[in-house]
Amino acid sequence: MSTSMARRIQRELDELKKDAPETISAGPREGNLYVWDGMIIGSVATPYEGGMFKLLIQFPDGYPFCPPKIFFVTPIYHPNISKGGGICLDILKSNQWSPALTITKVLLSISSLLSDANPNDPLEPEIASQYKTDRIAYDLEAKRYTQMYAL
Repeated sequence: MSTSMARRIQRELDELKKDAPETISAGPREGNLYVWDGMIIGSVATPYEGGMFKLLIQFPDGYPFCPPKIFFVTPIYHPNISKGGGICLDILKSNQWSPALTITKVLLSISSLLSDANPNDPLEPEIASQYKTDRIAYDLEAKRYTQMYAL
């Protein structure tokens, strides 16, 4: 890994420590600057409210010109998050990624995705279908997952 990449990641870590909203946090895992643990707290008035969702963040060679790899470690019921923790979010795709993005902005985007799912671009089609056709049942199941795994 290059020194310029390490400097960039360190700047992002400093920015996150200084200015991050209370609903997100992240930092190096066991002192490894290239692998981070992250946390998103579910927003009020969503089925994820109060849940603490753990993330794994990996910075690939080529960062910031390649997007970080981010996965949910905490199980979550969501149309855009796979059972394995993969996240379907435009800005995390190589062709949509911009080096101007930072981990703070990415975590805020993931937090926003929890509040406003995109059922038209799902990783979990059955959950997306339920989200579109029976929102009450979807909310109940998402809340149940939050209570089981994220509280």
